[in-house]
Amino acid sequence: MIHQMRQSTLQTLGLGSVLEIFQHGRLPVSADELVDRVFGKAGERGALVISGANGIVGAGKAMQLGSRLEPFGVPVIALDFPGVPDGMAKQYPGLVAAFGRGNANKIMGNIIRYSYDGKDLPEALSAHNPRFLLEAIPEILEVKKEHYKLFRSKFPDIDIWSVTSGFPSSALGVGIAHPAFPHEINKIWEIVEPVPSASSQLLWALGLIPMPVGDNWSFVLDVLFCGLTNAGTRFSEATNMPFWKADKYIRKYMGPNPFRAHDAIGAAGANFLSWSCLHHLSQHYGELFTPSSTFDEKKESGSNWYPPDHFRPVVDWSMNSEEYAEFNTWILGALFQMTSLMVHENRSHLAQMNLIGELCAQFSRGILAVIRSYGAEDARKLVEDYHKLDPAAAKKAWYPEVFDRIDTPEWQQLYVNVEHDGKVGVISINRESYNGDVNDELNRAIDWLKAAGIDHVIVSGDFHLSTQMTGADTTDFFPAVEDVQKGIDLSYSWSTTARRLNNEFKTSVGIINGKRCLGGYLELMMHCHYLVADENASLGMPEVTLPVIPGMEGCHWPFRKASPDQYPKLLRLLLTGKSMKAKDSVGWLTDFAGPLEATIQTAWKLASGGDHGLKRREVVQGNLPNVTKEIPKLEDTDDPSLQEARKAIIDCIESSCNAPLPEAISIQATLSGNFMTTSLFKKGVIGSAYMKTWKV
Repeated sequence: MIHQMRQSTLQTLGLGSVLEIFQHGRLPVSADELVDRVFGKAGERGALVISGANGIVGAGKAMQLGSRLEPFGVPVIALDFPGVPDGMAKQYPGLVAAFGRGNANKIMGNIIRYSYDGKDLPEALSAHNPRFLLEAIPEILEVKKEHYKLFRSKFPDIDIWSVTSGFPSSALGVGIAHPAFPHEINKIWEIVEPVPSASSQLLWALGLIPMPVGDNWSFVLDVLFCGLTNAGTRFSEATNMPFWKADKYIRKYMGPNPFRAHDAIGAAGANFLSWSCLHHLSQHYGELFTPSSTFDEKKESGSNWYPPDHFRPVVDWSMNSEEYAEFNTWILGALFQMTSLMVHENRSHLAQMNLIGELCAQFSRGILAVIRSYGAEDARKLVEDYHKLDPAAAKKAWYPEVFDRIDTPEWQQLYVNVEHDGKVGVISINRESYNGDVNDELNRAIDWLKAAGIDHVIVSGDFHLSTQMTGADTTDFFPAVEDVQKGIDLSYSWSTTARRLNNEFKTSVGIINGKRCLGGYLELMMHCHYLVADENASLGMPEVTLPVIPGMEGCHWPFRKASPDQYPKLLRLLLTGKSMKAKDSVGWLTDFAGPLEATIQTAWKLASGGDHGLKRREVVQGNLPNVTKEIPKLEDTDDPSLQEARKAIIDCIESSCNAPLPEAISIQATLSGNFMTTSLFKKGVIGSAYMKTWKV
């Protein structure tokens, strides 16, 4: 029997739990079998039709799906009106950059383009046996319905999904696959269907990220992003703050630039789509979503939100504490109320709802994580304060009781889930960058396993929302730029959590199942007794290029598990910032690397006591002298900043390695924290981002 702290998001796709993947030694489904089910068997493959294929969405998805379906022999039919601008051709340079010219030509060669008049389908279409229609035509409900009727009259068994940005499935009469922007590269799809289907599972098997959501007006992404934009316009109207300045504060405290994003996408189209989304939402949920007068004007004019660059510095100012409180009330108050509506409607698994804001709307922290940090009482008060500024918003779509769920595992474990079968536990992490929220949730997950008496654990990505582990969330470092103790405390806290994987279990196994594992996440995973990886995963420690000193014991922990003859390899990893394939790291960084299925099976054998044949590399408890005695020849040594960063990391390696293990954690934390206040750090990638986003 499997015990779970909360439901796995993988289960919302009908694909079982993460623990079951390890128990069975394989992924739940393969792309081959699902392509057969959706498009027919090899030699008899039907086609994917994309209507509105020259638009931004249609062209982007033609590239994304076409690149993944071409190896399976699934033809892609691009259908649009004659004479419309050629959106497909604009995608070609991106394909070349991603796949090389030869593969890009193969992908484009598999896309067959047809024009039609909107009333009759091309006769030649039948020869391709269309099995699936992805509709990306304009947002006019009756036009969409007529479009579906046209296809069904000719191809009665065709499956149809709409990429609509607002209408529910119940209004359209078809399923929905609502994609996130940018459409060529963002992997998120909000899926509306009665039960998980082979089609949505196929998206997952192709490396995309489908997220089942409820059949409500508009979608989680649009509620958050369009809602944030509308809240920003109301704040600007109330305070007379220019949109570009409001954008800076929204970026500082929440992450996105909603006004700049509309301009970057193309204000004429983006303004209309956002207005349309808000308009339909307001018809069902009231004043909370009613487009502001500014939005009405922008929809009609299609004009940009930002003025010419040279006007901006002329009208600059900083907010005092009262103005900041008003900003929070207008922006977060509205967003908290919108979230209460979505939670009330059970629009999505809470972990998915939270991450849609991060992965799609560019929130630095998901909105549910932000609400959790406020607590139920303060979150409700902030919305009530917002209602004093906008009384009409209180009349509908306000569900304060949902915040009583904050203390449940579903809301407490937004990024880290944990399961066990009575003997082996699996901790799965679904956030691609490590931050304070992940750190807190990881500690709660470990506590949960220990309370259940579980002494054997696997630490893994979640096989769904997180396709990689990119390292630390560097926005968590921003407070340390001006306060050295905050940097020291952060490094010490994260390192203490990582050590629990080594100290509190009889067996811990870290498995790298995504395409890369970098920086802080690699430091976390190397604290496990065993580290196994997909052989093609990229592993790296890019801190020297930022620059920052590794803060989760990367400067001494891997050396304590390696033989002295392997020190030069670790030094090269730390001092160049260059990644390597996992298959080249066995014996000195990882313990096993192989095909994903073999890696999954090895992880389970290690954790469950099976015959694995691997020797555990012990952690040296005492001093490690001479670690930097033979520093390998390094490239790019003529860069003064790189030289200085390397020297700081070498100093940290020497200091933390030349100390016993109990003392090394404080030594490295102190050096890492101190470095974040230096001029070198402030001139680097993280420091520059801090100056851009926080010094407004």
